Amino acid sequence: MSDVQAFSGDCQCGAVRYRIDGGLRYPHLCHCRMCQKAAGNYFMPLAASSRAQFELTRGEVSWFQSSDLVRRGFCGRCGTPLFYDLPEADFINITLGSLDEPERVKPEAQSNLTGKMHWFGELDGLPVEPEPATDDRPLPVNNRQHPDHDTATWPPEGT
Repeated sequence: MSDVQAFSGDCQCGAVRYRIDGGLRYPHLCHCRMCQKAAGNYFMPLAASSRAQFELTRGEVSWFQSSDLVRRGFCGRCGTPLFYDLPEADFINITLGSLDEPERVKPEAQSNLTGKMHWFGELDGLPVEPEPATDDRPLPVNNRQHPDHDTATWPPEGT
């Protein structure tokens, strides 16, 4: 569980934002095939927030009922995966990558290891690309991603 008691986050385009006024429980990496597909990745980092401490602060969530028990919340505009939800539970799971400050929540466990990629232990040995903003790799010119903090409106006028 995290010691910090307030979190916020959003989708890539900023159409959906949320706030959590409380800690996060059970930060973990899920390797199941449903989470892999929902994240478009090899695993999905998740942590639980009490529904009583969770609120949407902008926009509406789109939902996909991925099983008879679980639905997945995402931004209907940009597709960012945001939530893993069991509607009957008193908590909602947040995708840790959608937090404004994801480094504040370190995963404490892993689940569904049968889906874990067998080569994960080799990742630290891969070659490293040049860092952003070097002569070898210039920064993108027009970044339209929402910043990692609240904004009064989004997108900015004139874009």
